[in-house]
Amino acid sequence: MLQKIRHSLAHILAQAVQRSRDANVKLWVWPAIDNGFYYDFLFSNQSPSDTDLKQLQKTMEVILKEKQSFKLFKTNPETAQKINQYLNQPLKNELLQKFQDQGETNITFYANTIPKKLAQNIQSNYPQWFQKYQDITHFVHKLLEAWEVEWQLNQDEFISFFDMCEGPHVSNTQDIPRGAFQLAKVAGAYWLGDEKNPMMTRIYGYAFETPTQLKDYLHMLQEAKKRDHRILGEKLKLFRISPDVGAWLPLLHPAWTTIKNEIINYLRELNKKEGYERIWSPHITKGELYKISGHLDKYGENIFKVSAWENEFYLKPMNCPHHIQLFKDNQFSYRDMPIRYFEPATVYRNEKSWELLGLTRVISLTQDDGHVFARPDQLKQEVGKIVKIIKTFYQTLGLLDQYWVSLSLRGEDKEKYLGEDELWDQAESSLKELAKEFDLNYKEVPGEAAFYGPKLDFMFKDAIGRQWQLATIQVDFNLPQRFEIFYIDQHWEKQTPVMIHRAISWSLERFMGVLIEHFAGVFPLWLSPRQVRILPVGESHISYAQELYKKLFENDVRVDIDTSDTSLNKKIRNAEKLHINYIVVVGDKEVQNQSVAVRSYRTKKITQLTVWQFSQILLDEIQTKSLNALL
Repeated sequence: MLQKIRHSLAHILAQAVQRSRDANVKLWVWPAIDNGFYYDFLFSNQSPSDTDLKQLQKTMEVILKEKQSFKLFKTNPETAQKINQYLNQPLKNELLQKFQDQGETNITFYANTIPKKLAQNIQSNYPQWFQKYQDITHFVHKLLEAWEVEWQLNQDEFISFFDMCEGPHVSNTQDIPRGAFQLAKVAGAYWLGDEKNPMMTRIYGYAFETPTQLKDYLHMLQEAKKRDHRILGEKLKLFRISPDVGAWLPLLHPAWTTIKNEIINYLRELNKKEGYERIWSPHITKGELYKISGHLDKYGENIFKVSAWENEFYLKPMNCPHHIQLFKDNQFSYRDMPIRYFEPATVYRNEKSWELLGLTRVISLTQDDGHVFARPDQLKQEVGKIVKIIKTFYQTLGLLDQYWVSLSLRGEDKEKYLGEDELWDQAESSLKELAKEFDLNYKEVPGEAAFYGPKLDFMFKDAIGRQWQLATIQVDFNLPQRFEIFYIDQHWEKQTPVMIHRAISWSLERFMGVLIEHFAGVFPLWLSPRQVRILPVGESHISYAQELYKKLFENDVRVDIDTSDTSLNKKIRNAEKLHINYIVVVGDKEVQNQSVAVRSYRTKKITQLTVWQFSQILLDEIQTKSLNALL
């Protein structure tokens, strides 16, 4: 029902635009999306901005009160083309051609209708709209008489909106809950996603089943603004996007480099336990490698080129062909299998500028990449090891609750994918069995597979309920064949291994952006770049502060001292601005008792402890990777 409501609201939005902004606006697509809907428009006059949304919403609310009916109209492709021509909606014929290519013989339109008397009463408010739809109403009456169509229109009905659409919709605007939708923003989108085409105006709206759900969602958005990793990254001096270096090429301050290293070290530890070996591959390569793998044909425009010595090289966009070369350099027997490689490696992708955002979508990204080369009978065992790593990693970070897995399968357009049907069927059936075997909360999503094989994409919810696609496991029978790699079986015959691609955090930049927002910049102690700050009350307490610093530093605690000539209150405020986990104040009492007064940033508690007690609590919180402050 919610999808029907959202899709119907998109039509109400388009009608509101035609009534109050531009009766001759060109219409494009109007999908329901996860949080609401949007509609793409090509205006014949000035496009609206965010400041116009309030008035558009009022017009939509007026339309909802008119108790408009949604009526389905079916016809053949030839008649549909004539209708679009009459409506002066040429963009719709692009969709019509797509439907025809898919073999559709019934093309559907939806009309909103109101009583003629009501239309006449409101015509002075929307004269251009009224004249347009009075003509359309007459046109449709003649259409019903002249052509074979499936619909009925009474003489006392007035068409208030008419559009080629697959549906489905609610039956009447009364079915749309009041107070449960809100127009969100105006954005730009190239027609058909091609920057050579006209820029269309996209208007987004939020829509839910109840006003309470909308209120909760808007509250979540406010929380998201507070947690924006771009704002917190600057405030906490974590990373910088420098115009002199280049947009979406992030520079990491020491604080963020510390966090990144902690994540990599933890991943290295988890991988090592499961038998992965650390490797390294260069940042550039000859193009032949990507011709064999198929990446050049598939993603050529997204790969950076580098010229040297009259040769053409490519900046590495992925690691899998390189790891295959390392496997190929050995002659492995069936007893050696599986071979597991792990490489935290920086790769480069020439993304479109409008697709890039902060740390979550960048040109330069570091993948905690891994590949397994296994015998087919080892596939279940190896996927199980990867699932174990994923669950352990995300449980540690408090992100495992409410996760689900997208079983991403091949779509209908098989030309987009490498390999034979038999290999795809084998890979997809294997992953389905494994998803059931490991009791993963999964659902099948056709069309989302990698071009060389199906995959398990792990979706996680952060602290405020937003969903992120992070870890992935991909089963590949194609690249091993294309590169002709093999192992020797027990009969001394060559056999092709199955290749498993996997990334636990996907890209460290994106994952770190998620972490900032998930923790709101207040990291658990083991990850925190600034764990302890010591604040001597006066100059006479600096010597004791330095002794304390030395003891903590020797235990690998990240600690510093504020010896600035400012008040204690200002020192505390400065420490809290940086979200330092524990602020340690030392004055006369602490020097005399060889103790510390510890203020916890997260709990706001102040605790008096001996130095030994404080050290042990810190080490315990760090070593257990606790999500909660122990003080």
